[in-house]
Amino acid sequence: MGHARTYLGFDIIRRILTNYFGYNVTLCMNITDIDDKIIDRANTRGISITELSRKYEQEFHEDMEQLNVLPPDVLTRVTEYMDDIVTYINDIIIKGLAYESNGSVYFAVEEFSSAANHQYCKLCPEQVNNAELLAEGEGKLTQEFTSDKRSPRDFALWKKSKSGEPSWSSPWGEGRPGWHIECSVMASDVFTQMGIPDGRMDIHSGGVDLKFPHHDNEMAQAEAHSGCAQWVNYFVHSGHLHIQGLKMSKSLKNFITIRQALEINTARQIRFCFLKHQYNAPMDYGDNTLRGAMDTEKKFVEFFHNVKAALRNAGGLVSDQAQRWGDEEFALDAATTACMKKVDKAFRDDFDTPGVLTALSDLIKDMNKYLEAVEISDTHKVIALVVRRAGLFVTKILKVLGLIPDNSGVEMGFPFDGTDDVNREEALAPILDVLMSFRSTVRDAARAKDMKGVLTACDEFRDDDLPPLGIRLEDKTGTSVWKLEDAAKLVLEREQAIAQKLQKEEEKRKAVEIAKLKEEAAKISPIEYMTQILIDVENIKVKKYSKFGEDGMPTHFHDGEELKKNQLKTAKKEFSAQKKANDKYMKKMEQQK
Repeated sequence: MGHARTYLGFDIIRRILTNYFGYNVTLCMNITDIDDKIIDRANTRGISITELSRKYEQEFHEDMEQLNVLPPDVLTRVTEYMDDIVTYINDIIIKGLAYESNGSVYFAVEEFSSAANHQYCKLCPEQVNNAELLAEGEGKLTQEFTSDKRSPRDFALWKKSKSGEPSWSSPWGEGRPGWHIECSVMASDVFTQMGIPDGRMDIHSGGVDLKFPHHDNEMAQAEAHSGCAQWVNYFVHSGHLHIQGLKMSKSLKNFITIRQALEINTARQIRFCFLKHQYNAPMDYGDNTLRGAMDTEKKFVEFFHNVKAALRNAGGLVSDQAQRWGDEEFALDAATTACMKKVDKAFRDDFDTPGVLTALSDLIKDMNKYLEAVEISDTHKVIALVVRRAGLFVTKILKVLGLIPDNSGVEMGFPFDGTDDVNREEALAPILDVLMSFRSTVRDAARAKDMKGVLTACDEFRDDDLPPLGIRLEDKTGTSVWKLEDAAKLVLEREQAIAQKLQKEEEKRKAVEIAKLKEEAAKISPIEYMTQILIDVENIKVKKYSKFGEDGMPTHFHDGEELKKNQLKTAKKEFSAQKKANDKYMKKMEQQK
């Protein structure tokens, strides 16, 4: 999901640039299919690096498709650019900004920094001497070659291969590219052949942890090769994804895969989740965050239902009823125009998607006010054109953000499963089967004069039978309303509601259980309590303290070691807390006599 946050965020930016601002965006995606980590993993599994990298590349593209992330325009793989990489490195050597050493080639950072028109470490100048990040950027398989460098800050352009490692021929011997050079070569080649001078690019994207040394080194290499002063105009870096305050990572074993996430939430809910946070800000991923995304999605779903219902009730865009606007229509139209301006401003402010959602939410509130005002009026009816304008604008922006597919086939709102040209019998059969079963259940209950059974059947019809058919039935005051939605979404929504109910019941049960345990523990005097405290020692429960003073305070641990000053302080806190709980319990018992 850390990767999902990055690629979804940049997919959203790409869509905004293309579908809102009208830019012709060419996206080049570089695939690193050879590096130290890939070699290490392939050796562990006993397979080739090609087999390993293609497997995970395919899974990546499948995951992106499931998340409705648009494919790149150009895809490059390192292993398909080896000759270009060797030539590129040799050009940098000829310019005196790289050198060969013991079969490897290193970028000469000092020479580059002192050269006219060049500057090293533009993104993170404060990290320029960070040895840990520099070592991480070189890869663990080449750490033993660090003595070959002229300077610790120099980084590998070409790595000498050790026995058993994949290698390619070069003027400096058998080896493979360094991590940073790959992207510089491939992107420069693609954009140069598209007619862009020096292969420069407008926007370079990646995770925030790639700023230094990876992106700084990429720029240095490309600028050293071409002689230009600025290879990239803008960088966009996605913020870290955290779980319970910790960065999501494989090393911490706290990561969630995209496929696991899609078993619980829809791609649209996940996209809403990320849209509610600025793309470059850190965010916490968890139940509360996803619940907020689901609430936001529900708000928009209800908005479209209400707008469509209002348009149906209006009898067409231009009906026989009066079309003259009153104060309510002018107010709604002004709110729509204001929303358009807010959305435009937010998009121009570093792709402020939380601001966009806030602006759209404000328009939803204004729409609800309008519909409520019309509903309670005896004379004023909905004017469809003003309602439609707001609905179409919200639809347009949600399409821009990738929340509504471009090929959805609907003019307004979210699409739902179903087509207009399906066979009538095939379309109606599942609904008729459910209705027939419902009728049979209600008849049996009515004959038995079981009113509770009738009501239960009605609830099950609404909650269990209709959602799999893509039908939402809502009870209103004195009536009911049907709404068509995506069947899978309704079923998932039902499962989520049941899961939340069970979770609340479990939390309530645990709270009662904890309260009961606390009450039982409160019955014990503090002196006796201190003798019963248990701790784990090599997976065995033992009493924490072994010796006590006359006042009941412990003096020695279970192993006979005497308590130190700070440990005595901790013990006193335990004693004091138990005394407070015991006193409260005894007072309660006295009051009940």
